[in-house]
Amino acid sequence: MKKYLTLILIIGLAPIIGGLYGILHDQLTYTISPEYYTKFKFYQFGLMDLGNEAIFPNPRIEVSAVGFMATWWMGLPIGLILGLVGLVHKDNKQMFRATLKAIIVTVIVAFTTGLIGLAYGKLYLANTGVDWWLPDNLIDTSNFVAVGSMHNFSYLGGLTGLIAGTIYSVRQKRKYEATNIDDKNGSL
Repeated sequence: MKKYLTLILIIGLAPIIGGLYGILHDQLTYTISPEYYTKFKFYQFGLMDLGNEAIFPNPRIEVSAVGFMATWWMGLPIGLILGLVGLVHKDNKQMFRATLKAIIVTVIVAFTTGLIGLAYGKLYLANTGVDWWLPDNLIDTSNFVAVGSMHNFSYLGGLTGLIAGTIYSVRQKRKYEATNIDDKNGSL
């Protein structure tokens, strides 16, 4: 029963972690390309009506809102899948510890993949061009494209991170079992 309550806790925490990841991710990408937000994301997320450019007194607050809205929902399937995988652990404490670490693995892989996308966008896509929609009045197209690439790669990173997190959790189960066997053999 405790493991199922732990599963519910994990499913509840994962969207919060996902949303916090989105906030930090978007603060970084706003620093690289404010236009990505003022000419695209603020409109996409309904924070502004269509116009030339969104201007806020403190745009970092709106950037945080966009980041949270863009990623909290990814925490649901990630938390559900990693939580279900976590049920293989011996008890709720091991399950919670291993699953939270698996979520951290997922976040690290997603962020690293996003950084690869940023580099790819800056070094390749910005020079070859993209077939995405671009605002007509861009001043810094190169950074806009790089940040767009980072965002796209980050979603791919969420999926590959989920796979890595699942593998991590299963390996932790084996590690805990091996430690328990060694403890039992040592006490004989």
